[in-house]
Amino acid sequence: MSVAKKEIKRITTHVLQAMKEQGEKISMLTAYDFSMARILDAAGIDILLVGDSASNVMAGHETTLPITLDQMIYHAQSVIRGVERAFVVVDLPFGSYQGNSTKALNSAIAIMKESGAHAVKLEGGAEIEESVRRILSAGVPVMGHLGLTPQSIYKFGTYSVRAKEDAEAQKLIDDAMLLAELGCFAIVLEKIPAALGKKVAESVPVPVIGIGAGGDTDGQVLVVHDVLGITKDFNPRFLRRYLNLYETIKVAVENYISDVKSGDFPSKDEQY
Repeated sequence: MSVAKKEIKRITTHVLQAMKEQGEKISMLTAYDFSMARILDAAGIDILLVGDSASNVMAGHETTLPITLDQMIYHAQSVIRGVERAFVVVDLPFGSYQGNSTKALNSAIAIMKESGAHAVKLEGGAEIEESVRRILSAGVPVMGHLGLTPQSIYKFGTYSVRAKEDAEAQKLIDDAMLLAELGCFAIVLEKIPAALGKKVAESVPVPVIGIGAGGDTDGQVLVVHDVLGITKDFNPRFLRRYLNLYETIKVAVENYISDVKSGDFPSKDEQY
């Protein structure tokens, strides 16, 4: 059963903040191309994330690390062309901001100028403070990302749940408070205990979007290819598949191949 959507002409950081304050959950999905972005926007999604997960689902890499800034800009440009309502956030890819705040600023400006996106997202807390400050000083909205940070996969060595121990949980809380104080408009929390997700959402004044962070965050985000069942081998506990497009598309293509081979397609009605 669909839920009636408020008629909002354009989602902005101001609208997202008001949603948190009013207790309205925020919906967020990834998008990487024009056609999908147009569908998701028409459905009423609040935020579209041009995620560096494009490295996985679009390019077939094992991790998010290989995707480049130029490739992220290309995907962002495609998404922006399909959007009228949603707020579009773009991941700064690995190597475009870590350890060099000037490079981080230049990367963020390139995304904003060349794609027309509305904000950028960075992974990390205190260790990227200077980069966040520099980007915000240029007037570019920043979304934070804490918990499981896929760009640091080789540091962690696993995609298992983060912040289960007290010390790491406290650091995550401290980092979330820091990001909010610096001026980030929202924070993504990935794959952490639900109780911690609830605590962070209640502790920081900005919207907290969860992915595997429990139901008490201010919103949820998933990878659209997972939600629609285009991927089939990725089955984390936090994922709910709403379709099984892998099989649907596969059967459709098999039928097309069969019709071509048999001569059934095109029929007389499908010719000029």
